[in-house]
Formats: sequence, structure tokens, C-alpha cells
Amino acid sequence: MVRAYIGLGSNMGDPVSQLEQAIGLIQDSPDIQVRTCSSIYRSDPVDYLDQPDFYNMVVELATTLSAEALLRRCQEVEQELKRVRVIRYGPRTMDIDILFYDQLLIQKEDLEVPHPKMKHRSFVVLPLAEIVEDTERFSIPGTNENLCDWVEQMGNPRGILKLDTTFMKREEEKTNVENRKC
Repeated sequence: MVRAYIGLGSNMGDPVSQLEQAIGLIQDSPDIQVRTCSSIYRSDPVDYLDQPDFYNMVVELATTLSAEALLRRCQEVEQELKRVRVIRYGPRTMDIDILFYDQLLIQKEDLEVPHPKMKHRSFVVLPLAEIVEDTERFSIPGTNENLCDWVEQMGNPRGILKLDTTFMKREEEKTNVENRKC
């Protein structure tokens, strides 16, 4: 089994319900086990600004799928939740990105892992830091940085709010973004 992290986001319809549905569809996949889910974070849109706020979260998976097969499954879930690609970075019912696949560096035409923009996306870094057990030891493939570095570089970002809504937490969870030591 490989450990992978995916980012989920929605800003159309009922985003919280759609996040929950996406997790259920992913969990129903025979070769994927959902291990941990972050809290949901509401954030201002980026890149294309004329749209509603996004609801985002990060999910830790264990999978026997290859990175390419995991990408295909994520795209199938997007389609099952009626994702339509009209405007790049525009409104969507569901967006699922592979953030990390094990500790591999993957650069293909249709898949780049680690996800190339996540370092500058508080709505990815903060929920990821919430569920990674040791941010100082979580190294970023292809860099000399770790997740703790990214959290520190982010500082106190504006336009993001951690919500109380969660679907699944690690039973022994002892830390969260507010009291994580970096």
C-alpha cells in the first residue's frame, strides 16, 4: 500500500455535502482506503476571482493503485459529482488533485506530483499540516524543504477560515494547525 494525499475543493451547489460525497465515492473504491480527513477550510477563490468561496480539505489515502490509476479514479469521482470544465480555475462542483503519492516525484504530461501550486495555497498547506503527523519530517520530494517550512513561510494567511465540519479524524489526533509546533 502506498500513502497518498489528495486535495478536494468545491464551490458550487452544496460544497460541504459534495466533499462528503466525494470521500464516500473514493472510500467505495476497492483499491483505496481513506485513512484521515482534515477539517474543511473555506477560502477566497484564487486565479479566477469572480466566483463563490471554496470549501477545501485534504485526505490521506492508502492505495494499491498506481499514481496514474489514482488520477483516473479522482477524475471519475469529479465526473460522478457533475464536474464541468468551462473556465480554467473557475467554479466547480468538485476538484480533486493528487498532492503527494508516496514520496515520489512524478512529472508527466497529465500528472505532476507533488502538485506544483500547492506550496502557495493556504487552503492546501494548512489542512495538509493538520493531518500529517510530523511536519518537520514530512519532506517535499524534489526540494530541500519539509512541510513545516511551508507552514512557516505561509505565516498567517488571509482569506481562509477553518470550519468545525469534519468527516473523519484520526482517533489519536493530538494536534491541529493552531497548536502545531514547527
